[in-house]
Amino acid sequence: MARPIVSLLTDFGLRDPSAAICRGVILSIAPEAEIIDISHEVPRFSVRDGAYLLSCALPYLPVGIHVGVVDPGVGTERRPIVLRTGRGDILIGPDNGLLLPAVELLGGLREARVLEAPEYRLPAVSASFHGRDIFAPAAAHVARGVALSALGPPVAAEELVRLAIPAARVTAGRLEASVLHVDAFGNVKFTAQAADLAAALGPLAPGDRLVVESAAATPDGRPLRLELAWAYSFGGAATGAPLLWEDSYGRLGLAVNRGDAAARYGLGVDRPVVITRG
Repeated sequence: MARPIVSLLTDFGLRDPSAAICRGVILSIAPEAEIIDISHEVPRFSVRDGAYLLSCALPYLPVGIHVGVVDPGVGTERRPIVLRTGRGDILIGPDNGLLLPAVELLGGLREARVLEAPEYRLPAVSASFHGRDIFAPAAAHVARGVALSALGPPVAAEELVRLAIPAARVTAGRLEASVLHVDAFGNVKFTAQAADLAAALGPLAPGDRLVVESAAATPDGRPLRLELAWAYSFGGAATGAPLLWEDSYGRLGLAVNRGDAAARYGLGVDRPVVITRG
């Protein structure tokens, strides 16, 4: 790569200098690198949210070196890893499930190694800032052409940590799913794809009536039973009205037009729902 791409995703936030420090470490080693900040506002310690955001972003980024740091196990025996994908991308971060969902969308896993070689770390490695001391330096050295084989020993794919995310269940006339992610607008993204809903309920057209139910209590203490319409876009529902729609990544989502669906209906991560026709 004439000018290698290095992307960063962390839960560091922007109040502290941590994200800028990682950028600085990369540019100090590989000044020719072009850095893309995916997000530094992943909810603190939320590996699942970080994995979701990486899997949304990376298919639309150029082939490059992608660093993910959502690492509540930093300083423990969890492994720092580097992964090569079928598309040619290199993903670097902790072995806690953060990287693998994106890897699956980038042509699958082709190589995995543990980051052990001291010459490709900073001279002093802290117990609490591996983004600075291990992951950023490794990314920069790869950007400069260091082979993955120099970074550390291989690790078998089946030994890598994977996230435990319940799969959606499709049956005739019924889709069972759970909340995977809530975005900055309060839109709820489910573990199901929009195609799963069509498989359960048949073809959907804008305006078709649907029912979303959850035995878990809403903010007013009652189980949720929500009647709403299938829509092509947010504007397909009146202002303040709920809708189900296919988001820009093919995922099934629940929204309120110009509102916050998660707050209104008490739908947090892992909340189970059942969707049927109205």
